[in-house]
Amino acid sequence: MKKVTSAQVLGLFYKAAKQVCLSACLSLLLSPISFAATYSVVSTESLKQQLLSVVAGDTIVLSAGEYRGHFEIHQAISLIGEKGAIIDAKGRGSAVSIFSSDVTLSNLVIQNWGGDLYELNAGILIKEQAQRVRVESSQLQGDGFGIYAENTSHITVVNNVIAGNPALYKLDRGDGVYLKGVDVSVIHDNAISDVRDGVYLETSTNSLVFDNRFHSAQYGIHYMYTKHDEAYGNQVDNVDGGYAIMSSEFVNLHQNQASNTLDFGILLNISNQCIVSNNRMSLGHNPQGTAELGNEGKGIFIYGARDNEVTHNLFSDNDIGIYMAMGGEKNKVYGNQFVNNKTQVKYVGDTLLEWSYEGRGNYWSGYMGWDTNHDGIADKAYRPNDSLDKLFWLYPEARFLMNSPVVALLRWVQGQFEFGPATGIVDSFPILAPSVQSLSLQSSTLLSLDDEHLPNEAGMQ
Repeated sequence: MKKVTSAQVLGLFYKAAKQVCLSACLSLLLSPISFAATYSVVSTESLKQQLLSVVAGDTIVLSAGEYRGHFEIHQAISLIGEKGAIIDAKGRGSAVSIFSSDVTLSNLVIQNWGGDLYELNAGILIKEQAQRVRVESSQLQGDGFGIYAENTSHITVVNNVIAGNPALYKLDRGDGVYLKGVDVSVIHDNAISDVRDGVYLETSTNSLVFDNRFHSAQYGIHYMYTKHDEAYGNQVDNVDGGYAIMSSEFVNLHQNQASNTLDFGILLNISNQCIVSNNRMSLGHNPQGTAELGNEGKGIFIYGARDNEVTHNLFSDNDIGIYMAMGGEKNKVYGNQFVNNKTQVKYVGDTLLEWSYEGRGNYWSGYMGWDTNHDGIADKAYRPNDSLDKLFWLYPEARFLMNSPVVALLRWVQGQFEFGPATGIVDSFPILAPSVQSLSLQSSTLLSLDDEHLPNEAGMQ
């Protein structure tokens, strides 16, 4: 066997390393990113021509001016607007359509796109399989969808102002952000107003929606057939409903706020395994709401939903604090605060529900109980409703008798004797003192939600 010296081994190693280095350098030089360039455009025609000639990694900068028409992106590029640059879609179609993955749009002003929702008119239309698209620090105003994406993944929408047309009927507007069949989306620090739904998610998974402000819409955030979503730090004001969770699973809704809602702050509709915690829902009121129609303003509405947890929320100054119906019995409800709601609980059912967990129930304003051992828990269970409440809900035409001496006597007799099997809500461990922190947060929330929500100081240039 021929003996190999250490010098020969080092020589072979050096040659191999040199070859690898040369190959890597050649590959880097030939990659599209290495030739990435930045182009500045000044007119509609120059923008369209540049969009046809760019390669992956390039950046197009829009100088101040108006760019009228409809623009398509077919490469992995960045499109950036300078101050005063406006894309105007001339009242029809979509303003910007994205066909490629790895596209970033930033500092753009996009306006006046079409309002045909069936044709998916949008300020930014993200085509199927165009993944890893990012829209940031932009301002969009138009009739149709603000941002629309379907059957793709990894969509990021951050620090934008999106406004619809307040002159349109609410349900004729597009949604601020519409994501259907999208896996992994991050939506945060946006101001969205005068749209149908602020953020609409359908058959999507793993969304994260946080620190957004929604104003003048049907719903703030609307989940439909989704799984494994999270939303926190959002503020909703002047909407029909704050957070609608419909036919969805594993939604974690926490530390959100809603005020001045017409129908509900939170809706759990045929949804399972969701956690609703540390939210503050106040001033839910419907001026035309009636018990006959069940359309009063609700802090939370649980309809046919089960195996969810509703914990440590504040429901205050609503027509109804919590309304449960149509098979919503199998949920955990504890640690919440029901404060100054016109009706704390409305439940028309034939089951006795326990609303406490591991020795702690909820706080009920107006409830006066004894606490002989000074542990903060009342010695006696609390029943927020009685059989007469249920009677009046079932037969609202008899409500004029509610304050009569006869009804007062019947309530007293009912409290002394048990007639038939117990049904309704019972809190065996009612909390006697509200959380000072939660109540102070409620006050600050109401003040903050009185501010301007339309695109102004962060809005249109």
